[in-house]
Amino acid sequence: MSETVLQNVYLPKTVILDRVVDEIDEVKTFFWRFEDKQEQEAFRKFMPGQFAQVTIFGAGEFPASLPPSPTESEVFFTIRKVGSVTAAMHALKPGDRFAVRGPYGNGFPMEDFYGQNLIFVAGGIGLIPLRSCIVYALHNRERFQKVQVFYGARTPKDLMYVDLLKEWEKSAGFECHLTVDRKDSTWKGNVGVVGSLFQKSGVELPVENTTVFVCGPPVMFRFVLKDLKSMGFQDRQMVSTLERYMKCGVGKCGHCCIGVAYVCVDGPVFNLEQIKKLGEEI
Repeated sequence: MSETVLQNVYLPKTVILDRVVDEIDEVKTFFWRFEDKQEQEAFRKFMPGQFAQVTIFGAGEFPASLPPSPTESEVFFTIRKVGSVTAAMHALKPGDRFAVRGPYGNGFPMEDFYGQNLIFVAGGIGLIPLRSCIVYALHNRERFQKVQVFYGARTPKDLMYVDLLKEWEKSAGFECHLTVDRKDSTWKGNVGVVGSLFQKSGVELPVENTTVFVCGPPVMFRFVLKDLKSMGFQDRQMVSTLERYMKCGVGKCGHCCIGVAYVCVDGPVFNLEQIKKLGEEI
């Protein structure tokens, strides 16, 4: 009976919350660990872009992307408070317990991109699911060519992972370009939509041998894709994650079905060519 329980894909495993870091308004990062070190090591074999199901006891369950890279020693979730379950998670304190099952999904096939240029384009909290890929690329810097990040938010206070962005900029062959929609008295950088960064003096986006990762609000997503296509990027070169309510995580409940695909199993990572074949409007 115990073996059957261990193989139950719907059974979350209890974890311990180690610490909580405030990011921006309504967004926190939760560092956690399994009580069993073997379970911890097994979980850390996830791919960038995969997700997990998070259970808050007495409140419910929700899907969450995995922002850490498998090359990092700690695991964590960066969660925005948007409803009752995520609000319950925001109320947790170090030492509290919740539960996790996963990882699920197909993730970004980073090994397929070895030898390529990588361009990351993010808006708002869209940097959260891309963080894993960026850190992975920096930890395997010799395997990739040019690495560029183009990131925008509504205001300077809405920029995610600010300290990390400063660290990343120190890496050789790495570019980080930031913009905001509305500046404040402290902001000295670019003001405008993310796509405006592509036109900055001195910025060159290599089209050949390049994969572009795009993640952000739908409006930003559509305009960025239009900008990239005008520069010559093909649909197969642009990859993203599709957001759907992934209830079971294993392709059984049908909540995340799009055409013939289940986002929780066949995604959440797709290239633009695949997204169009699913009938999604871009």
